[in-house]
Amino acid sequence: MSDFLQTPLQYLKGVGPRRAADFQRIGLATVEDLVYRFPLRYEDRGHLQPISTLKEGQEVAVAGRIQSSRLRTTRRPGFKIFEALVGDDSGSIRAVWMNQSFLHDILKPRLNVVLFGTVEARPGLQLTNPEYEIIEAGEGEAGEAVTIHTGRIVPVYEKAGAMTPKMQRRLVYEVLARVPDELEDPLPSDIRERLCLPPRREALLEAHFPVPGTSIDLLNQFRTPAQIRLIVEEFFLFQLGLLMRRRSTARESKPAVVHVDDRIRESARKILPFRLTEGQRAALKEIVDDMQQPAPMNRLLQGDVGAGKTIVALLAALVAMENGLQVAFMAPTEILAEQHYLSLRKLLEKSRFHVELLTGATAGLRRRDLLARLAAGDVHLIVGTHALVQGTVTFRSLGLAVIDEQHRFGVVQRASLRSKGLRPDVLVMTATPIPRTLALTAYGDLDVSVMRDMPPGRRAIATTVKPESRREEIYRLVKGELDAGRQAYVVYPLIEESEKVDLKAATEMADHLAQDIFPEYRVALLHGRMKQDAKDRVMRAFASGEIQVLVSTTVIEVGIDVANASIMVIEHAERFGLSQLHQLRGRVGRGSHQSHCILLYQYPISVPGKERLKALAATNDGFEIAERDLQLRGPGDFFGTRQSGLPTLRTGDLLRDHSLMERAREEAKSYLASNAMSPAVLESLRQTWPARFGLMDVG
Repeated sequence: MSDFLQTPLQYLKGVGPRRAADFQRIGLATVEDLVYRFPLRYEDRGHLQPISTLKEGQEVAVAGRIQSSRLRTTRRPGFKIFEALVGDDSGSIRAVWMNQSFLHDILKPRLNVVLFGTVEARPGLQLTNPEYEIIEAGEGEAGEAVTIHTGRIVPVYEKAGAMTPKMQRRLVYEVLARVPDELEDPLPSDIRERLCLPPRREALLEAHFPVPGTSIDLLNQFRTPAQIRLIVEEFFLFQLGLLMRRRSTARESKPAVVHVDDRIRESARKILPFRLTEGQRAALKEIVDDMQQPAPMNRLLQGDVGAGKTIVALLAALVAMENGLQVAFMAPTEILAEQHYLSLRKLLEKSRFHVELLTGATAGLRRRDLLARLAAGDVHLIVGTHALVQGTVTFRSLGLAVIDEQHRFGVVQRASLRSKGLRPDVLVMTATPIPRTLALTAYGDLDVSVMRDMPPGRRAIATTVKPESRREEIYRLVKGELDAGRQAYVVYPLIEESEKVDLKAATEMADHLAQDIFPEYRVALLHGRMKQDAKDRVMRAFASGEIQVLVSTTVIEVGIDVANASIMVIEHAERFGLSQLHQLRGRVGRGSHQSHCILLYQYPISVPGKERLKALAATNDGFEIAERDLQLRGPGDFFGTRQSGLPTLRTGDLLRDHSLMERAREEAKSYLASNAMSPAVLESLRQTWPARFGLMDVG
C-alpha cells in the first residue's frame, strides 16, 4: 500500500492541526480516508452558456472577463458587498458576494474567470455568491481552460467544519495529483477483469473528477465503473476479513464436544411445556448440530416478537448441562434477566439442574456465596445482566453463552463473557428481525437460524391508526378492556433533545388518566430517569396485576411480559421508528385474548411518518416490517446505535449497494478457496480491518 496514502491529513499543505481536527470529526484521518470518501453529489458545470442566453432560475456556468469591480458598504455595520461585472462576447452579468470583502484583492478587472451559480432577477440578472475560478494566463481561452470548480463535472463534498466543499475540492485535486502511478491494487486483477472494473488509481481519479462525457445520472446513482470498483474493493476486503476470521474460528477446538443420546432427548421431552413449532424444531436442530461440532458455535437466532426463542435456547442449554457444562444466559436489563430466571427456573424445577440469578442488585454474602458455587460448578445455569462479565465472575466449565437482544450489548461485554469459558458455544438471540442486507454485514461471520412461525393460539394484534382528535373514542376502547379485567399500556416517546418536555407530558398524562379518565383503576408511571429499584417495583406490580394502566416511556420496549395486557396506546406514534413501534406492539398479544395497538398521531404529520404508521397497521410480520424500515430509514439508523456492529463503510452504502455486497461475498469466497492470497490484499486487510471493522466481533 502506498506510503503516501497513509499520510496523516494534518501534514498536507493547507490543512494543519485545526482543519485536520474537522476532518477527524467525520472519520477522516489519512490521505486514503480522504480520497475514498465519495462526494455527496456531482454537478455538471461543463456546459458554458453565453451570458446573453441566461434566464432567471437557471443553474449555470459562464466564462468571461471581469470588466469592473467594487466593494460596497451597507447600512449594517461591518457588512460589505463585493460586486463584479463579468462579460463575454455576447453580453455581461453582475456577480455579487455578500460579506466577502477579501475578494476585492482577488477578483480584479481584466482577469478571466469561470462562475457557477443560480441566476436571480434583482432587477436585472445577477449571480449571488457564485463559485468562481480564475483562469490563469497561458491556460488557453477562458472557455477551453481545464478548471476544478467550474467548466466541468464537479464533485460537491459535504462540509467538514471550516472545510468548505470548494476547499475540499482543491485539496482532493492536489492530493490525487500526487498519488503514485504504480499504486498497489488490493482488488485482484481477475476480479477486476471479470467485473470490467478499472485499476485503482484510475478509479480514484474518475470517482472525484470524472472525464468529460460521463453520465451525470450514473454518477449521482454511484454506478459508474470507477465508483463501482471502489465500492466492490471495500466490500471485498470486508467480506474476505469476515471469512478469514470465520475460518480461523472453525480451526479452534472446544475442550469438550457435546453429544446427544436418547437419555438427553427424554430429559428435553420432560421439561417441554408444549409442542415445538416447525420453526422452533428446525432452529433447535441447527443449534444442536453446531454444538456437536469440534469448533465453537457462532449462531444468530432470529425470531419475531413472541416466536418462542427462549424455549429453543433453554433446550440448547439443557443439552450443554446434560454434558456436564455450565450455561450463561445474558439479558440487557435487570427486569428481563429476572423474567428469564423465573421462567427458566420453573421449566427446570423437575430437573437436577440449579438455576441462579446474578445482577447488579445481587450483593454481600449472597453474591460471594453465588460466585463460589459458580466457580465450583454447583450452579449449572446462571442468568444475569452485564454483571456476568465482571472480573470476579469465574466458571468451572462454561460451555454455552446465550446472549439475548445482542444489539444492546457492547462488543467488549460480549467478548468478556466469551473469554470466561474455554471457547464456549455462543448463541445470539434477537427479536429485531434483521434484513438480509444487514445480516451479511452486522452478522457476516455468524450462521443464522430464522424462526418465522408463531406458537399456536397466538392471535394477530389488531393495529389501528387514529388522529389525536379521536382520543375519547380510544379511551372508551381502553376502558372496555379494563372493565373486562385486562391491563393497558400508554406509551410516550422520550426524545433526547426534548427529554424534559416529553417527561413532563408523560407525567401530566399519568395524572390526567388516574384522576379524570380511569379513576376506578390504578395508574402508574414508568420512565428511564427512575432508579432501578423503583422501576422494578412498578414493573412487578404491573406484572402481578396490582397496576391496571402503565403509562411509560420506551423503557418497556424490551423487558416485560404480561399476558393479561391486551391493549396499548402509543402517543405521538409518528415520532417512533418502525421497528421500535413493532417491538413496542409486541408487549401485548401475549395471552389468549384479542389484543389491540392504537397509534395516535398529531397534525402536522410528515409523509415518512404517515408511511411508517401505514406500514405497521398493514402487517404483524416483523421480517416484512424490518425490510420496510430499512428502506424508510436507511442502515445507519436501523438499530439506533453504533454498538449495533455495523461496519464503518467509506464508499459503500448497505441499502443502495446490497447487490454489490452479495457479489463481493461470492468473490471473496472463491478467492479464499483459491489459496492465492497476494501481498497487496494481505497488506490492505492488515491496514483496513483493525481500524474500521475490528469492532465487528460477536462475542
